[in-house]
Amino acid sequence: MCGRLAQYRPAAELAAQFNAKLVGEPPPPRYNLAPRHWVLAVRLDPQGERELVRLYWGLIPPWAKGRSFGDRTFNARAETVAVKPSFRAAFRQRRCLIPVDGFYEWQKTPTGKQPYFIARRDGQPLALAGLWERWADPDSGEALESMTIIVTEAHERLCPIHDRMPVILDLRDHDLWLAQHSLSAEASRWLCASSLVDPVQAQPVSPRVNRADADDPSLIQPITQLE
Repeated sequence: MCGRLAQYRPAAELAAQFNAKLVGEPPPPRYNLAPRHWVLAVRLDPQGERELVRLYWGLIPPWAKGRSFGDRTFNARAETVAVKPSFRAAFRQRRCLIPVDGFYEWQKTPTGKQPYFIARRDGQPLALAGLWERWADPDSGEALESMTIIVTEAHERLCPIHDRMPVILDLRDHDLWLAQHSLSAEASRWLCASSLVDPVQAQPVSPRVNRADADDPSLIQPITQLE
């Protein structure tokens, strides 16, 4: 699973890197995003142009009865995303990129769980495969746009830490993923396969990241630098 992200790069810089128009006020840097938080995502607008928007983390399909539905849909398994009722409509037509500076995974140890921060060595952002939906509150009519991150079997380099990881999309696949039409079965299997950008590194970090209210640059520092 993938339950924590870091998006601390300025939104204007992210928009430029992903050739997208920034919509709304730029958010502050975040070092510890969790489900129920608002996350920046790249998607296509109705004219087919890229836009960088904030989406609620925890996908809520149009037929859901309440916002709490998203508490169990912050991740979608690559193996079933194309057929599971919660995700299949979004998988066909509402795909997005989640640009992150890195993400966290936890390794089980004899003394507990050790968090790791996983990011590119060169400091460039990763593009995670995501889906988005639009839901209207049945009581207030208020619209909410939400998203989920697709996860798959961990690459062999990350298996010692966790058996699952988010799907990381190569730059050459961004346009195909964002296209507002259904993917062929072959393309969907290929894009959702276990992948890892070669210069990615995983470093142990402070267990302070376990607290969803902790949010500062020290969370991504290797633990050896904090001792």
